[in-house]
Amino acid sequence: MATVNPVPEGYHTITPYISVKGGEAAIDFYKNAFGAVELFRMPGPDGKGIGHAELQIGNSRLMLADEFPDLKFFSPATLNGSAVMLHLYVDDSDAWFDRAVKAGAKVTRPIEDQFYGDRGGAIEDPFGHSWYISTHVRDVSPEEMAEGAAKREQERKGGG
Repeated sequence: MATVNPVPEGYHTITPYISVKGGEAAIDFYKNAFGAVELFRMPGPDGKGIGHAELQIGNSRLMLADEFPDLKFFSPATLNGSAVMLHLYVDDSDAWFDRAVKAGAKVTRPIEDQFYGDRGGAIEDPFGHSWYISTHVRDVSPEEMAEGAAKREQERKGGG
C-alpha cells in the first residue's frame, strides 16, 4: 500500500484560503497583479461563481472561493475589512508593488526601506485583502532591529 504525503506536493504547512466577493474577477486580478498561475477552478454549488480555486504565486499556493455565509466564510467586503495581511516576499518589491497598483490595488503604506532589513509596502486589493510586498535587502541584528523600532516609534510620536 502506497503512503500518502500528509502535506500535498507543492504546498507548504500553511496555505492561505481567502474568501472574496467576485471570485472570477479576483482570479483575474491576482494573475495581473502577482503573475498568479491558475491551477484549479471549481464552480460554486449552483454552478455559478467560484466554489474553490487554487493559484500559484511564486513558490506558494493560494486558495480562494466566493464567500459562503452559511459556512461563516465571509469576505472582507462583508466584514468591512480584513484581520489578516498576506506577506509576499519577492525578488523586486518595487516592480511587484507597481504592477499590483497598476492592476487596481490601493496603496495603504508606501514602499520604502524598513528598519528590519526589508524594502516593502502595503496594498489593499480590490476585494479587500491586505498584502505586504517586500524584498529582504539586508540582514539586521536583533539589537539593530530594536533600535530601529524605537526610533520609528519616536518619529510616530512626533519626537523624531
